[in-house]
Amino acid sequence: MSGSGAFCPRCGDEIELPRERRAARGEPALCDACYFEDFELVDAPDRIQVTYCSDCGAVKRGEHWEDVGARDYTDVAIDAVTEALSVHVDADSISWQVEPEQVDPTTVRLTCHFSGVVRETPIEETVEVPAKLSAGTCDRCGRIAGDYYAATVQIRAARRDPTDAEIADAREIATEYVAEKEAGGDRDAFVSSIAAVEGGLDVKVSTTQLAREIARRVLQRHGGTVESSERLISEDGDGNRVYRTAHVVRLPPVSVGDVVDPGDDDGPVLVTAARQTLSGVRLASGDDFEADFEDLPERAVLGDRSDAAETTLVAVEDEHAIQVLDPETYEATTIPRPSFVDPDAETVDVFKHREGLHAVPESA
Repeated sequence: MSGSGAFCPRCGDEIELPRERRAARGEPALCDACYFEDFELVDAPDRIQVTYCSDCGAVKRGEHWEDVGARDYTDVAIDAVTEALSVHVDADSISWQVEPEQVDPTTVRLTCHFSGVVRETPIEETVEVPAKLSAGTCDRCGRIAGDYYAATVQIRAARRDPTDAEIADAREIATEYVAEKEAGGDRDAFVSSIAAVEGGLDVKVSTTQLAREIARRVLQRHGGTVESSERLISEDGDGNRVYRTAHVVRLPPVSVGDVVDPGDDDGPVLVTAARQTLSGVRLASGDDFEADFEDLPERAVLGDRSDAAETTLVAVEDEHAIQVLDPETYEATTIPRPSFVDPDAETVDVFKHREGLHAVPESA
């Protein structure tokens, strides 16, 4: 039988595969027997280390932590060994499977079966790689445990304390926004603390970007102003200055639902909007009202719409007056008749304050 005319440099046997085919495939000039003598289909590490955060379950990959959403780290170990394995470049038609075995709480043995075709010869190989699992603490959980924060959002109000509803809404805005960032994969986003304090609410968060956006969303919802400042707290390892920022959100001096006295002798106003300016309804007439907050007197707030009480509408005296029962004394009392009062109604909500008694709309 005629050969290729070439001989194996190791054993001297004639090589059947033509020289030009070997050169085209980039294979060494060895016969099959010598070639497979040193051939390894798979290059595998001696072991794999999987470090996970015992608090949140994140896995460390290189210098970074990644959320994997798992408490069983077998799949993580399989992914790690898959990334570390390499298959010989000469192999074609590769197929493989991994069989994990939990040896003990910190060790998973991964048996990896490979098959392929090399020099038109089917070949199989099995390697075992132990994966060691070790618990740690990721950067994020370490910061949370250390009460770390980079910025504060302080919810306050001009000339008053924020209402319970405003406090609850600001709290919800902060937690929902941070949860939104976390769900989007931002591991730097977390709330360090939310605390009710005298005069309002303090929200401490992990980044200045979170604080800016929370302040912006509170202003968008409730109006008011914001004042920002920063304070030098330290220097990092590279000598860069580290600042802590504070955003003081000051809500308007009145809120929706307040009953206020504008001080113009035309009677109180139920506030229906309070953002950059005040909008409301005159309780004496039902007319619309608008004003700048600076134009309000110091003690403008008389109370809140929730302080109103339902009472009997006794009679409609004329187009400007109705008679109702005082909800405290039950005496028939004549009060202004605003346009929002239905003359055919049997009851009406009234608000009693230092200046007298007024009907109020069903809602603000």
